[in-house]
Amino acid sequence: MILNRKAVVLLSGGLDSTLAIRILQEQGIEIEALNIRTVFGCCKDDAVGVAARLGVKVTVTAATDEYFKLVEKPKYGRGKGINPCVDCRIYMFRMAKKLMMLTEASFVATGEVLGQRPMSQQMHQLDIIEEESGLKDILLRPLSAKLLEPTQPEREGIVDRNRLYAVSGRSRKELLALARKYDIDNPPVPSTGCVLTEPDFARKVQDVFDHRPDYERWDFETLNVGRHFRLNDKTKVILGRNQEENDRLELLHRRHTALLIPFDFRGPSALVVGELEQELVDKTMGIILHYTKDESSSKRTFEYRTNGTKEKKTYAGEALAQEELAQYRI
Repeated sequence: MILNRKAVVLLSGGLDSTLAIRILQEQGIEIEALNIRTVFGCCKDDAVGVAARLGVKVTVTAATDEYFKLVEKPKYGRGKGINPCVDCRIYMFRMAKKLMMLTEASFVATGEVLGQRPMSQQMHQLDIIEEESGLKDILLRPLSAKLLEPTQPEREGIVDRNRLYAVSGRSRKELLALARKYDIDNPPVPSTGCVLTEPDFARKVQDVFDHRPDYERWDFETLNVGRHFRLNDKTKVILGRNQEENDRLELLHRRHTALLIPFDFRGPSALVVGELEQELVDKTMGIILHYTKDESSSKRTFEYRTNGTKEKKTYAGEALAQEELAQYRI
């Protein structure tokens, strides 16, 4: 393969990927940046703003259905939650390879640091990712390059290995020093990262896999909103925790779901996903009442929206007790 001086760089918007771009720019490498949105929180920094400040073109793309399939059944296992870190990186680098071919770049680079993340940045994991992504010998990691075998771009002098680095481990001291060297003002702090590592969120993702075999991206977008309750194998309720989340539930509401909005009292909205039998709707009203502080009336009215229609429903029942509510919480 004949190389040129153009590279695709995975850009999260964080410090590491920003540094990778600056290091290559210093060597006159033309950059095409790629930012992949997964709905799970990684790569959620301001990639577009960072790309603009760096003067590089960025392609922002959403993860495809293939990505959610690998989260469900990863080849290389999971971390402490439901995070398939190695499979995730392989997926992203395959996307980067596609952009590389489309833009006639000749190698891919990343801000990965050897040993920084235990599930995807140990030496053997880096080797697996490079091999499985189809980027053997053309995947450059500028921050840790001197600790790794030289890649083809280095061997052929496209990139000067002597001007790359030997950063490793979890300390940010060297990275912050490089930020000063490359005039990166106000370097971003590390983000909270991928929510798939969090046990509470992992349970909600697994619930989708268990109960929604024909899941789509929308199912995972709902997981970032509200409290979640599993009423039965086919029905789930999502309850807003504040007005912003109530508004989000209105946007997420679509055909074959029901939206319940308190009409004559203050309380959270609820999105019902699945079967819409009256018994389940009544139970949802009881859940809503559990989270309202308004006790001015024993009979409450809700606006009930489903399949493009609106109607008023009255509920004279009790709020669900904490003990029963706990049985349904995901």
